[in-house]
Amino acid sequence: MDELTYTEVGATAGELPPGYHHVRAQRIVGHGEEDFARAADDLFAGLVQRRAGASIRLSEVPLRTGTHIEMRLRLGPFAFTIPCLVVWAERTAEFCGFAYGTLPGHPERGEERFELRLLASGDVLFSIVAFSAPGRWFTRLGGPIARNVQARWTRRYLAALGPRRP
Repeated sequence: MDELTYTEVGATAGELPPGYHHVRAQRIVGHGEEDFARAADDLFAGLVQRRAGASIRLSEVPLRTGTHIEMRLRLGPFAFTIPCLVVWAERTAEFCGFAYGTLPGHPERGEERFELRLLASGDVLFSIVAFSAPGRWFTRLGGPIARNVQARWTRRYLAALGPRRP
């Protein structure tokens, strides 16, 4: 397995580790089995990141544990390569998700988890859980700016799933 840049692999599934910035966010993105299935297909094809504005390349689609992800983001005049490895992926009729961890070269170090649940009410809940710390000199130097960028991307990810409009 590739060398991840953190040791707490899988921690987004439970209590988040100390010493990192933590993110927990969620949104209802649809209702019913059809919306859940569509959102799950989109999630496992990398469309959340693409719709949020990242260029993304997956080593395989649909993604699974072991899939390499390379994202590219532009922030003004700067472009960043963001390499990740899927460390967990699961899909059932009422639950699915994956988590990716950071690889060398990523601006941060940590893990991000994306989950969809078909609730008993029929609502489709999209959740994001992450922990991260600066991984490169420029994210250490730009601490508060990096947190603002992360918060903006989390909002964009949450907005990326939902009913398709005609």
